Amino acid sequence: MSNRRSRQSSSTLRISDDQMIDLVSKLRVLLPEIRERRRSDKVSASKVLQETCNYIRKLHREVDNLSDRLSQLLDSVDEDSQEAAVIRSLLM
Repeated sequence: MSNRRSRQSSSTLRISDDQMIDLVSKLRVLLPEIRERRRSDKVSASKVLQETCNYIRKLHREVDNLSDRLSQLLDSVDEDSQEAAVIRSLLM
């Protein structure tokens, strides 16, 4: 039963080649590393997916760093000040 269910799930999640090409094209536009290249430069779908993963990791690191910096800033100001209220609103 579980085998049948997994087969049904995988078949309903399949996307066509055209849909895959469209999704990869949309990712190409979003990725700075690839977007900055000349249009004549061909980039494989696997490279686009690798760059997407790298870009997401980079964005996560940036978010973590900014969150840490905001937390440090919040620790350095008076808890009841207007600056502290602004910083707290950014963290939420």
